[in-house]
Amino acid sequence: MKEGFGFLKKKYDLHNAPETAAAARRREKRTGEKVLKAPEAQIQNYLDRFSEIIERKEPAKRERGIEALKTILYRKFVIKPEEIPEAYFETQRRLAREQGHGEIEITDETREQLTEAVVADQQGSLDQWVDYLSSEDATYPDWLKYYSFRSVLAMGEYDKEKKQFSKRSRGTTKPFPDINREALAYVLDAVEKKYQGKTPDELDPEFQKFLSGENFAKLYAFAIDKVTPAEESELANTAGEWVKYRQGRDHMPLVKSLQGHGTGWCTAGESTAEAQLSAGDFYVYYSHDKDGKPNIPRAAIRMQQGSIAEVRGIAFEQNLDPHIAPVVQAKLKEFPDGAAYEKKSADMKRLTEIDNKNKQNLALAKDELVFLYEIDRPIEGFGYQRDPRIAEIITMRNPKDDMLVVFECSQDQVAENADEVNENTRAYLGHWNMEVFQKIRNYHNIKHLYESFPDKKIFMQALETDPKINSPESAEEAMERKNIFRSDWSKDILYKTEFSKEAQKYELARFTVGQLGFPNGATTDEIYKKAEKLGLELCPAEVGPHLRLQYPGKEWMLIAMKQIAGRDGDPRVFGLGTNGAQLGLSGFYAKPSYRWNSDYEFVFCFRK
Repeated sequence: MKEGFGFLKKKYDLHNAPETAAAARRREKRTGEKVLKAPEAQIQNYLDRFSEIIERKEPAKRERGIEALKTILYRKFVIKPEEIPEAYFETQRRLAREQGHGEIEITDETREQLTEAVVADQQGSLDQWVDYLSSEDATYPDWLKYYSFRSVLAMGEYDKEKKQFSKRSRGTTKPFPDINREALAYVLDAVEKKYQGKTPDELDPEFQKFLSGENFAKLYAFAIDKVTPAEESELANTAGEWVKYRQGRDHMPLVKSLQGHGTGWCTAGESTAEAQLSAGDFYVYYSHDKDGKPNIPRAAIRMQQGSIAEVRGIAFEQNLDPHIAPVVQAKLKEFPDGAAYEKKSADMKRLTEIDNKNKQNLALAKDELVFLYEIDRPIEGFGYQRDPRIAEIITMRNPKDDMLVVFECSQDQVAENADEVNENTRAYLGHWNMEVFQKIRNYHNIKHLYESFPDKKIFMQALETDPKINSPESAEEAMERKNIFRSDWSKDILYKTEFSKEAQKYELARFTVGQLGFPNGATTDEIYKKAEKLGLELCPAEVGPHLRLQYPGKEWMLIAMKQIAGRDGDPRVFGLGTNGAQLGLSGFYAKPSYRWNSDYEFVFCFRK
């Protein structure tokens, strides 16, 4: 880190920056300890705040910290609605005319829609940088993360012809630059080597000039141009071979085989490749190039501690391209934990089939629509983000028409409020609250519940426990087999949880604190007492691990249960959520007087 202090001190005068001084004051107020005046101490303290968020052990706290960081960034760097220049709206009107839509009027509604799109695009483009730089894959030191992110905040649009980024101007409606993990690794490796006194591999005079000036925008533009993705015509050819790079071996052959191919993998960076190979074997599938040689990287399987850590492709957001999925599926059969990844491969194959049918305007069957709209479970892929084809296909369809096919009902059998619910109702589509719940629970003919279709499904379901999972040990073994993350706090209360020896059936429903009648939030005790008055009951503690094992959703929710003391004696309840891409089980602090915001969601039991 020593080289990092010098870099940030020289380039940004960071030790004297107002935000660094503010961070020192916050630490003194929080801990009672003063930060030393030495530049290194001041800079380290400033960077420690971000490390502390990223390295939080409890996934929920980590996620809340990252979301809070994003909110601060939005406030400071994302354009405000009132800052969008009038010229932007005039440009949209001109483009509409040029695209054959005729003269359009920019109404208040149109202006609001365009404004929302601009803000959402900027927030989304910032998110991709925050999400990646805070992930385990970004193995760079904090000073390099700071350098890249601060640089991105000042960068405008990438000009493909000039091969350069413009400077970001105040009031710009453009998103922040896209992240290319391979290009980023290429740049940060070179900068790190420079400050370690090593000679970078890249000897191009122009690159050396940019490196000398430490101009991230120019270095990144150079790298983007250097990493050229495979042409579409090359992707159809899947003949090739797998190559295994063994754990602990020299990482440079792996690095050199990836650089210049536009995989988008951060493994193309030396430091990342070295870190990943130190943790496990790395497999890469290379398809044949035009000369018939296996040189084009198409898919990778990264191992960690003997298990599959991730599978990556070269499509958008590192998903598998449609052609290579069968090759990866066959390879995964060789691994003990390959079944879970085979499921992802099967999902990608089926999504490709649906995509092709949709493009040909062929009708989709009910089971295909159930899959596409993720009615029973999420579609799983190998990328960092949800496969973009899902949204693309749905955009081309009419969800209201598809909804009736999925629900196997007519429009008059869909209720949109409590008053419309009757014996003829097959589905409910509307606001979710206690009034609707009390009405619906008496009608067993209602099979589908949504606040909006398909994105907001209402959680109200039966849970039947597995009699084989009848102890804390068997529950943890089952979660281990399913690769479910367990926080230390969840393990504490798991081993104090009583499990039924025979199968039990629980009727469950989920409500936000606000939906229970607390728009301004409430304490744990207030929530529990109000729920009891409304006819809800606390769940037995075993509902938490059983539901985590059976429920595929990644949204965060808390189990309304009698609290169990954790290792520190504090009362805790189970929470379902994620740890990165993994499903997770956590143990949330839930003192009776602890106050929850109105948007927290609790799962309760109820009697039919």
